Amino acid sequence: MGPVTTDTPKGDTPKGAPPAPPSGRSSTGALLMEAARRNMRQYGMLVALGLIVVLFQIWTDGVLLKPNNVTNLVLQNSYILVLAIGMMIVIIAGHIDLSVGSLAAFVSAACAVMMVEHDMPWVPALILGLLIGAVAGAWQGFWIAYVGIPSFIVTLAGMLIFRGATQIFLGSRSLGPFPEGFQKISTGYLPEVGPATNYHNLTLLLGLALLAFALFQEFRDRRRQQAYDLEVLPLNLFVVKLVALAAAVLAFTMTLASYRGVPVVLLLLAALLIGFGYVMRNAVVGRHVYALGGNQAAAKLSGVKDKRVTFLVFVNMGVLAALAGVVYAARLNAGVPQAGINFELEAIAAAFIGGASMSGGVGTVFGAIIGGLVLGVLNNGMSLVGIGTDYQQVIKGLVLLAAVGFDVWNKRRVGA
Repeated sequence: MGPVTTDTPKGDTPKGAPPAPPSGRSSTGALLMEAARRNMRQYGMLVALGLIVVLFQIWTDGVLLKPNNVTNLVLQNSYILVLAIGMMIVIIAGHIDLSVGSLAAFVSAACAVMMVEHDMPWVPALILGLLIGAVAGAWQGFWIAYVGIPSFIVTLAGMLIFRGATQIFLGSRSLGPFPEGFQKISTGYLPEVGPATNYHNLTLLLGLALLAFALFQEFRDRRRQQAYDLEVLPLNLFVVKLVALAAAVLAFTMTLASYRGVPVVLLLLAALLIGFGYVMRNAVVGRHVYALGGNQAAAKLSGVKDKRVTFLVFVNMGVLAALAGVVYAARLNAGVPQAGINFELEAIAAAFIGGASMSGGVGTVFGAIIGGLVLGVLNNGMSLVGIGTDYQQVIKGLVLLAAVGFDVWNKRRVGA
């Protein structure tokens, strides 16, 4: 008897055979959808910021993105962005800090007393102010890390202590004015250099250098991910990302260059963003902060010195709160007892809008900046169109609720 053969109907796949690969078009579409889903958390708020900018640009008849208003937007929100960077790191570590607004006010009052009443030069006063912030952060970090009191309670006590100390220093008076060098921390600009043009030459050079650095970083990160067989964006999405990045940097550069150039405080923010971004991504202590916030028990078993890391996180927050107080005082050109009110709420909102998670272990420094800019654009845009402060508070509260709700929904969807 000859061998028995079994005919397989046309179009069917024999049992045990691998399925036929999908067509190129559907495969590419599936890859794009999967990449978009994976990066929704990272880029969703960036897209939201772009949509908010477009909305208010139309609503204000083009006033929002005028060069002078863009510069004012940076100056008005600089101290909140400084606080948001530190608050994001605190939340990543699994804690919260309610004292940053009061600490900022206390440092601004202390600097005002040193410079106005004791005629201290502004550079030593600035250094002492930052040291006061570090000591205050170390004080709170000690109770949280080594004594074990919850950060909510410790920083709530700190909020009351520093607010009371500010009132003791200033009473009901305002102290000012400050030396010109101190004022330029918040109100100064880079000097004009080169030939006379319609643009600020140094700002153009800095913008081009920033663009080159950003593109280099993107290509280097992509090569590293490919070298370790990690998933990367499809090439067409990667190109779109680079084009959008280049367009945003060039547009922002041209806008600043057509007014007075780069504010000094923007350089300070850029240094903080680059420095803390590198530490949180690449440095050992940054990875330990993420590990501690993600799972404290597992981090301790892995060798993370949780108490020291928590202590350093609050020392860093104290220094950044002091810096925010200095920037705010320099902008007002006076130390005032009402300084720092609700700063902690703005910083916490910026961190959560920028992608932080209540459970800790999630978030980026860049996300904190995006969250702060979302709040800043909302404040500025609503003021330009004449929306009252009462309605502004309602809208910002809804935005915060929507951002956290999106985070919860995204986690459940990924888990499912």
